[in-house]
Amino acid sequence: MALTQRLEFRQSQSLVMTPQLMQAIKLLQLSNLDLTTFVEEELERNPLLERASDEVPPGEATAEASQFNDSDGGHNDEPGGGPGEAFEPGQEEWMSKDLGTRAEIEQTLDTGLDNVFSEEPAEAAARNAQDAAPTTYTEWGGGASGDEDYNLEAFVAAEITLGDHLAEQLSVAFSGPAQRMIGQYLIDLVDEAGYLPPDLGQAAERLGASQVDVEDVLAVLQKFDPPGVCARNLSECLAIQLRELDRYDPAMQALIEHLDLLAKRDIAGLRKVCGVDDEDIADMIGEIRRLNPKPGIKFGSARVQTMVPDVYVRPGPDGGWHVELNSDTLPRVLVNQTYYSQLSKKIGKDGDKSYFTDALQNATWLVRALDQRARTILKVATEIVRQQDGFFTHGVAHLRPLNLKAVADAIQMHESTVSRVTANKYMATNRGTFELKYFFTASIASADGGEAHSAEAVRHHIKQLIDSEAPAAILSDDTIVERLRASGIDIARRTVAKYREAMRIPSSVQRRRDKQSALGNVLSTAMSDRSRNTEPA
Repeated sequence: MALTQRLEFRQSQSLVMTPQLMQAIKLLQLSNLDLTTFVEEELERNPLLERASDEVPPGEATAEASQFNDSDGGHNDEPGGGPGEAFEPGQEEWMSKDLGTRAEIEQTLDTGLDNVFSEEPAEAAARNAQDAAPTTYTEWGGGASGDEDYNLEAFVAAEITLGDHLAEQLSVAFSGPAQRMIGQYLIDLVDEAGYLPPDLGQAAERLGASQVDVEDVLAVLQKFDPPGVCARNLSECLAIQLRELDRYDPAMQALIEHLDLLAKRDIAGLRKVCGVDDEDIADMIGEIRRLNPKPGIKFGSARVQTMVPDVYVRPGPDGGWHVELNSDTLPRVLVNQTYYSQLSKKIGKDGDKSYFTDALQNATWLVRALDQRARTILKVATEIVRQQDGFFTHGVAHLRPLNLKAVADAIQMHESTVSRVTANKYMATNRGTFELKYFFTASIASADGGEAHSAEAVRHHIKQLIDSEAPAAILSDDTIVERLRASGIDIARRTVAKYREAMRIPSSVQRRRDKQSALGNVLSTAMSDRSRNTEPA
């Protein structure tokens, strides 16, 4: 077979990922907070972009007006067309004339000045108050409350963190520099809950100090406020608080050392370990519950960002649902075509002209991409509401199985587009605020061959069964499987266990201990109340 060279013309179509297309795809999956940040950066970068709510400042309008008057030579032939015509030559001459003393003016007017320029009491009081010397900081120009930039929160003291609180106590507790250095190093290791790492051996090696010195400093740190701080585990944290309350006796020490039995609600085992009766063990458990397992959580806690929904769903007048976008989360930007037309007439360099041409294209594309993003979100949210109408009407038990392909086929879009739209987007409904991905759930087959069930609805059904179980008849996972199959839900036992663990519901053995313990506490309380009522007065 001979090898030859030849020229061929081929015509083909291919999708090219332009920067504008990549930007539009990126905008789809951004949350409303990230989108606001992105638009703010574009407003700073692109001179042809402006906010839709922006207005021309009065100073700029005055400057433009003065520039316009200067270009005309400062003359205006139209009557009343310029501010300069408010003063006539006769008026200026009258104003520059000396009127004389008060007596001469009263003689000229043939009356007193008090009769001519009389003031109302309110006006006089206002004038006196205006002429009085300023008495507050804001009146001297230190910031007026009517200013839009005035922020009262700027005057509020900064929040004290746990590290700052401990550092203040450290400066008082130790005077030696070596001890302060060890203490500050340990304070830097404290997490937001107030705990230190379990192993402090590396701290002694890094500081070049002995383990005894580190332990001595740690013993002092554990006496700082709040009680229980700088502990290395939960048992040590509770023990520190009990010592502070003078309640760390041998029985309580045994209870602290066997917190695993308390977590399992093994009351009989706790009584045996502590060597106390039922009444004492109940009091000891009550004292443990009143302690704070995370003493440092109240210092410098991170602020929770408020979740702002992107879509609102409200009941319609015809029995349907009205879906609308949250306009507060949509950044409104415009392309300043007037500014571009003015610049295009004055730009002479090719580099400057290409820069502003690219800025115009990018600004136009961004406005279109934001509009397309809003339309796509509304279209996807409307289809989700249509597919999950039973959830909005009757609740989570009527949530249908739904996947991305079903929504994508209904609105004639690609699955990847629907996936990007539903990421980091929230919907406010009459049943709460949910992420859009919440409505996409896996399907579980029906036992009788009917319509499949949603995984979220099955979780809700499992939770209802467990909540309604009696203390004497705790449902095992196998029993839950049988009841679900009786309800038409075909599900395996391991799936029930997975859903139960995902909802943080303990096993049947642990639930039996918890409910029997709670029932025993109720019965003992009732018997004690009855014995008090039967005692003779």
